[in-house]
Amino acid sequence: METDDNKALIRRFYEEIDAGNIEAMNELVAEDYLDHNPPFPGMPGGREGLKAAFLIFWKATPGRHEIEDQIAEGGMVVTRLTASGTHDGELPGPLPATGAKLHQTAVAVHRIEHGRIVEHWSNRDDLGLMQQLGVIHLPGD
Repeated sequence: METDDNKALIRRFYEEIDAGNIEAMNELVAEDYLDHNPPFPGMPGGREGLKAAFLIFWKATPGRHEIEDQIAEGGMVVTRLTASGTHDGELPGPLPATGAKLHQTAVAVHRIEHGRIVEHWSNRDDLGLMQQLGVIHLPGD
């Protein structure tokens, strides 16, 4: 049953982010949370850094996360997902709003202890995201 509970915790984590309920992270994420792949350089660590990063994304690229698959074993949950939204606000860089429709695939691994997320690793398609934002152009584009 623990693996089902852990998968449900991760699903709720993304649902709360999509709803803009960043304060729910106080319940779902440990204070000393460790993100091995933070989205922006210079962000603070821990749960407060996670909240700050998701607030940036929620304001600049409102959208949602679609969970495609989940696998759990013990305290680890692997989630394959697609994030989508519209680039309506400035992202760090600075990268002014473009109005671009965004779709980014990712595989996220979360470690859970005592019913809270304590650690995170991810493999995101950042190159594809930068192309959609017009930051990077590949030869032939």
